[in-house]
Amino acid sequence: MYKHIALLVRKDGLTHAEFIEYWQHEHTQIAKDIEGVIRYQTVVPVDPTVAEFDGIAELYFESIDELHAALGSPGDRDYDPDLEVAAKARADVDNFLAIERRPRLIGEETVQRDETGGDTTGLYKHAAFLVRKPGMTHEEFVEYWQSNHTPIAREIEGVVRYATVIPTEPAVAEFDGVAELYFESLDDLHAALGSPGDRDYDPALEVAAKARADVDNFLAIEDRPRLIGRETVQVDRSDRP
Repeated sequence: MYKHIALLVRKDGLTHAEFIEYWQHEHTQIAKDIEGVIRYQTVVPVDPTVAEFDGIAELYFESIDELHAALGSPGDRDYDPDLEVAAKARADVDNFLAIERRPRLIGEETVQRDETGGDTTGLYKHAAFLVRKPGMTHEEFVEYWQSNHTPIAREIEGVVRYATVIPTEPAVAEFDGVAELYFESLDDLHAALGSPGDRDYDPALEVAAKARADVDNFLAIEDRPRLIGRETVQVDRSDRP
């Protein structure tokens, strides 16, 4: 499936709590019915005082054409849709979102491991927005990430779901990819992937430590935004996890 991932930043004058209240109870009621959306999930940071963003919104579509019709081209943070509900959602974001400060990525998702059956509501999620290390092309980065790192990462202790997202248009994408690891508990997540406020981490767990050592082969970890949060599936019309 194709996926639009938006890293949300609240508009000036709103507290994080006010942002969450509007986003979850007003905007989500519109966004989940955007034309073509087959799954919509939101991620709220577990510790907003150290989170790099106020939340993550993820909308899934069956085709890239449907995604672009609703949410714009690969290279634009802003968008101007003609579709009725998509246009209503775009107008509403100005009530709570600083859209010009909202990084995003449009890509194709691959589920590398899944023990959840697709029901991720209530799970704790580590979403890492990946930037390749200097000297690598995007293609070299993806080849190493998918072929070498992913077989390690999906076996990290405590992981119950692992998905990767590769941009459909890497030439205009803000990141080289997204890695999403899900855990049953926040303690499991922190043991494997560090605290909410650190981009880097130093795990004691065997496979997690191996994965951490391997990221230096392909990832500029200091340039990698991330968010640790709890996910809610707002609507799911898909026929697979």
